[in-house]
Order: sequence, then structure tokens, then C-alpha cells
Amino acid sequence: MSTAAIIPFLRELRDNNNREWFVAKKEYATGLQHEFLTYTQKIIDGIALFDSELKGLDAKSCVFRLYRDIRFSPDKTPYKTHFAAYMGAGGGRKSPRAGYYLHIEPDGCFISGGIYSPEKDILKAVRQAIFENMDEWEEIIHEIEPYFPDRYGDTDKLKKVPQGFPPDGIGADWLKHKHYIFSHPLANSFYDKENTIPELVALFQHSVRLNRFINFTIDELQNR
Repeated sequence: MSTAAIIPFLRELRDNNNREWFVAKKEYATGLQHEFLTYTQKIIDGIALFDSELKGLDAKSCVFRLYRDIRFSPDKTPYKTHFAAYMGAGGGRKSPRAGYYLHIEPDGCFISGGIYSPEKDILKAVRQAIFENMDEWEEIIHEIEPYFPDRYGDTDKLKKVPQGFPPDGIGADWLKHKHYIFSHPLANSFYDKENTIPELVALFQHSVRLNRFINFTIDELQNR
């Protein structure tokens, strides 16, 4: 069993998203989930070589459950149709820090770096850091965009620059963002390769400077 089997399984799950089908496949699904856990741990260990914040991080704290919380959702399908992990220091998937995200889904595979929907105080501090260090921020963006060309949240941002910032300053559009996530799309066929881990780790390395910028800001906020 390998990660190459994950996408065909998820495609079947998408077409048969019910408990009866899943129970019949439970042993196979458990094996795939274990494979993904091992795979994620190897990626974490690779990232930790250039981002020491991830040293000692356990993949179990990073991988998301396949089961959906349907209590308040109009969509009652019980299972997610993707495998995902958020590798953030100090909490894995629950970390408030910028980190590294892995997403495997039929026709929707990608990896990303940055921070998603940060808490109000953190978001305010990151915006302030960007405003005060715009040259450095735009240098970081210039470096990351060739490898992570997709920006999450470009359509989900404020219409106006937040209060307290000049509305027409250089780079003012960056201050409207609610998330600072940059993504690299991957074809399904990427996971047909023999060993994809070194390539993913090398790609993630291009987002380390972005994460350090954001996490330095978070550290400054917490140490006030």
C-alpha cells in the first residue's frame, strides 16, 4: 500500500460517501490513513532540517480526521474526500502559528505555506508587521510566488484598508487580507511517482521565509 492508492480510494469515497460503503472498506481505509500518517511524519522530519521549529513534531497531531462534523452542516455526508495535514509548531493542526499544509484530493491536490484565518490580535499584528516592513514583505513574496503561485483569500478580503493604516500607501492591498496562504497545485499523477517526499520537502523550503516572518511577529506579540 502507498500514497499512490490514496487518490483512487478518495475518488471511490466521493462516489460512495456513506457509512455502509465505508464500513466495508474500513480495514483498507485504516491502512491508507496509517500510510498517510507515516508519509506526513517523513515530511515533517525533512522540513525540520531547515525549520527547527518542527523538530519533534508528531504527525498524529497534524493529520486531520477523515470524519466530518455534520452536526451543524446542511451537508450530511459523513466523510471528507481528502487527506490533509497541517504541520505547525506548538500544536500541529491546532497551532496558531504559520506552517505547512498538505492536501491530497482527486483533482485538487496542493501544498501551501503561511497562516489561515489567524486570531484577531495575530492578524492585526501581522498586518502591522507587513506595513512596517513592506520592502522585506514584498521581497519574500517575490521569492515565494514562482513556487507557490496561488494565493488563498484573494477574493475573501476586506474591501477597504483596515482602520489605522493609510488607504493608499505602498502595498496597501496586502493589509486587506484575512489569510496569508500561498499554494502550489499538484496533479494527481504527482503521487504516482516512486518517492515524492524529497520533492515536497524542497518545495516547502521555499515557504520557510514567509513562515518565519509571520512567526517572528507572533512571538513579538506574545512577549509584550
